Amino acid sequence: MSKLVSPEFAASLVKDGMTIGMGGFVGFGTPEELIIALENRYVETGEPRDITVFHCAGIGDSKTRGMNHLGHEGLIKRLICGHVGLAPKVGQLCVENKIECFILPQGVNSQVLRATAGRKPGLITHVGLKTYADPRNEACKGNQAARDSGYEVVELVRVCGKDYMFYKSVPLDITFIRGTYADEAGNVTLSKEALISDQLEMAMAAHNSGGIVVCQVEKMVQKGTLAVKDIKIPGFLVDYVVEAKPENHCQSFMDNEYHPEFVGDIYIPMGAIEPMPLNARKICGRRGAMMLKKDAVVNLGIGVPEAIAAVAGEEGISDKITLSIESGVLGGVPSGGLGIGSTVNPEAMFKQPDCFDFYDGGGLDMAFLGLAEVDEIGNVNVSKFGGRMVGPGGFINITQNAKTVGFCGTFTAGKMKCEIKDGKLNIIEDAPGIKFKKSVEQVTYSGEYGAESGQTVYYITERALFKLVPGGMELLEIAPGIDLQKHILDKMEFTPIMNDVKVMDEKIFTDALMNLNL
Repeated sequence: MSKLVSPEFAASLVKDGMTIGMGGFVGFGTPEELIIALENRYVETGEPRDITVFHCAGIGDSKTRGMNHLGHEGLIKRLICGHVGLAPKVGQLCVENKIECFILPQGVNSQVLRATAGRKPGLITHVGLKTYADPRNEACKGNQAARDSGYEVVELVRVCGKDYMFYKSVPLDITFIRGTYADEAGNVTLSKEALISDQLEMAMAAHNSGGIVVCQVEKMVQKGTLAVKDIKIPGFLVDYVVEAKPENHCQSFMDNEYHPEFVGDIYIPMGAIEPMPLNARKICGRRGAMMLKKDAVVNLGIGVPEAIAAVAGEEGISDKITLSIESGVLGGVPSGGLGIGSTVNPEAMFKQPDCFDFYDGGGLDMAFLGLAEVDEIGNVNVSKFGGRMVGPGGFINITQNAKTVGFCGTFTAGKMKCEIKDGKLNIIEDAPGIKFKKSVEQVTYSGEYGAESGQTVYYITERALFKLVPGGMELLEIAPGIDLQKHILDKMEFTPIMNDVKVMDEKIFTDALMNLNL
């Protein structure tokens, strides 16, 4: 019997109440054809209903694609994932308590797949302690519907005299994943995929749960024509194969193009790097780049932290460090926006669960990620705003385990007008929102945990540099041209520790190379 089936047939396999595993990292590896078919079936027939959806990272484009297709009331009963911010249609149903929302750290989800595949009860790890994921806090429950459900995804356990998190396995009835080519026996390659991610783990988790594995591919080919070394998912794990329309099988959601430079098929010359304009974002990037160390393995988050990579490139020190992305991609130049998770000219790729093993074990030397809210004991929130749960993605795994962490962002929230001239920062019109608060809405990073574990932690803004110290947040530096009282203390809900406040290096605020050396 041929394993090649239509997307409509694949969608018909999903029954009421089933748990479905969904592959994808933003738009990379996302089985768009299969998700669309599931949506169409529900819209046309009202079936299936009350399914549980499990996915590791965020899947979507913040508009209509990916998990957004499944944003129909009644289709999803329970969501277990690492990030929902890219799927606002599903997120809104979570806000309205029409879906039970459980948000786990992304790396935990990847490793829960392996536990499920191995028929283990779950994953025991330190990741998530003293954050919102901790059962002593919110137990990963993202809304009232989750709190009222009686369903639990995590417990606190005591092992060898220490507290750990026990995240339960999630048996899968069916899974939708994606590859590049499949042969008639169901062997699948990932040769055009920009990330290896966790397709194999998800397939094994479904197969060993007695479930069904459906893989979307660009093309089915004759058995025996795929290079053995290219086969990443063996055919005995794959029950059905669906050939996707080209428009539903784009490499990513960033555009409709195939980028061979994402997979190492070609390496493009980077040429002369266009310098970033001198603005608040670049100031943060420059101060962060000054902390880089030779031969360090570094993770950079999206947004302001991306400026560190740009500055490192301008300064000619990019080759002195190794950039790592939680998707499993190493080296190269990280992509931004909907390209997050990929790099141009990668040096190596490994699977997402393996990457998180490396992270969780303390392999990262440095990490620079964003900040939305910070409180007086160094807690950081990037996962929940105005009661709306977005999720941490890989943030918890990364920040809890890197040896040195730099949280980067503008000092205030909203639109700010500033002038950077003559080595000084001049705030013309400050943004209205306060980020440095007495307490954060949700603890995505625990300052208490960081202090206890001996991490070196900085909070990097365009006008002030803080460090986590015993007793709280210490103000180390302020930008030249900044009034300490007016521009910093009056814009905070707490008073930081101040012992020897210095002025930042003026070369950060001049439109010329800083001549950094590692």
